Amino acid sequence: MNSFPKLKRYQKKFDFSYAFGAYPVLDLLNFRKDYVIEVLYKKEGLHSEGVGEILSMCKKYGIHFEENDALIDRIAYKENTYVVGVFKKYLVDLKKGVNHIVLVNPGNTGNLGTIVRSMCGFNFGDLAIVRPGADIFDPMTVRSTMGALFRINFHYFDSIEEYLGLYSENAVYSFMLDGSRSILDVNFKEPFSFVFGNEGRGLDSKYLEFGESIYIPHSKDIDSLNLSVAGSIAMWEYSRRK
Repeated sequence: MNSFPKLKRYQKKFDFSYAFGAYPVLDLLNFRKDYVIEVLYKKEGLHSEGVGEILSMCKKYGIHFEENDALIDRIAYKENTYVVGVFKKYLVDLKKGVNHIVLVNPGNTGNLGTIVRSMCGFNFGDLAIVRPGADIFDPMTVRSTMGALFRINFHYFDSIEEYLGLYSENAVYSFMLDGSRSILDVNFKEPFSFVFGNEGRGLDSKYLEFGESIYIPHSKDIDSLNLSVAGSIAMWEYSRRK
């Protein structure tokens, strides 16, 4: 007999998390079905786009599903949540020989989710997060990715040195306000790692020692770009040259 965790409002200490909404749950089932514990849905959700497809996929893969309005209302953050995927937390080793996005101590789940979504939009599939960092499994992060989280590989590292030791073949481009060259003047050597710092602090001076430091030019009317904006611009600049 299958054993299911007692479901409560999400806490970081849990070894499972939630995907709220049809699109994230569809991507969970399509790309990470081996980590799915169960799927919950509301009766009124049967008429919502995607829910019928989700239940059909559960039947196909032998995944437990049940109608449980009260439980969804207890664990969800939004009233109009009609389907929830419960999944085991996991990490996936990053691929070698490909381009990476590296986030050093990201503090905001919204920025983290936006960057994951942009990664899928610009064909980046591997994300490194240097601790301490925002919780990629927070349902708010998962929701903001619109399911893109389940399409990429991601892994946490205790230090930038740990990451660089494992992926030393990647050229390193550290994004800094006082970077030595504009991104517009850099010819990217692949595979590479785009490295971004914390929303408030950025990257400290030691990152000048790693590879090449670069900056994104912008007007003097602002001090800096939001992390998710900077990350998205960098990925777009690379992708437009392909």
